[in-house]
Amino acid sequence: MAETKSAPTVDAAGASAGQANIHESPTHKAILPQRAKNCKRENATNLVFLKPDRLDSEPFTTSEVIVERAGVQRHTVQQLLQKYEADFTSFGSLAFQMQVRPRPESTGATQLKVYHLNEPQATLLMTFLRNTPQVIAFKKELVRQFYAMRQELTARQVKRSALKPVRRELTDVLKDTGAGQWAYKNYMDMCYLAVLGKTAKTIREERGAPARANATEFLSSAEMEDVTQMTCRAAVFRETGFDYVQTKALLERCAVGGRRSE
Repeated sequence: MAETKSAPTVDAAGASAGQANIHESPTHKAILPQRAKNCKRENATNLVFLKPDRLDSEPFTTSEVIVERAGVQRHTVQQLLQKYEADFTSFGSLAFQMQVRPRPESTGATQLKVYHLNEPQATLLMTFLRNTPQVIAFKKELVRQFYAMRQELTARQVKRSALKPVRRELTDVLKDTGAGQWAYKNYMDMCYLAVLGKTAKTIREERGAPARANATEFLSSAEMEDVTQMTCRAAVFRETGFDYVQTKALLERCAVGGRRSE
């Protein structure tokens, strides 16, 4: 087996949340709250999010993002969503989250309904807003970020397809060289550590993934590419005759200066 397998690159964004009370109706799908630590790559410029940040999630923006970034009154956005609810739900369930927010200059708190809008829903809402300079600028950036997120998700699909045969090859090499029962898990953790400095378990925990989920599903396309390359190297080193300890040392040397950080 020659070391000829490799793959390409890209990146994504995260999400935001607060304390929440969840409600559900036939047309409103409630969103379970997540801790901020599970919403990676979040910053003040993000308009579009994935939650959870995984391969099959649907990108969305929120009614609060529109209020804050487009300079639109909150009650205006809420009224439009309620008045044209049937039109919005024709593009999917109108998801929302009840967030608890402190009242300014008060010891009390208020509950705020924050809608999660997919791309068609957000686009429809934009058509109802007056084209002030701030709204126009917001629309342009929202379109750009939705497009970038779609590109990232497409890139993840491509990179996952490239990783599958490389993983099968590692499995075959470990089997042919008489590796133990947990060898595949240990070798994949070795690759994750070389790329991210974390095991699959830690990646799942930090990114809000279920305990039995495939950690790869929660990687960015750039991270998937690097994991694919490390997995290919691990298979080559093992087939060449290096044992686990030697292979780990070689991968760590490959990762020096190139390990990804969030």
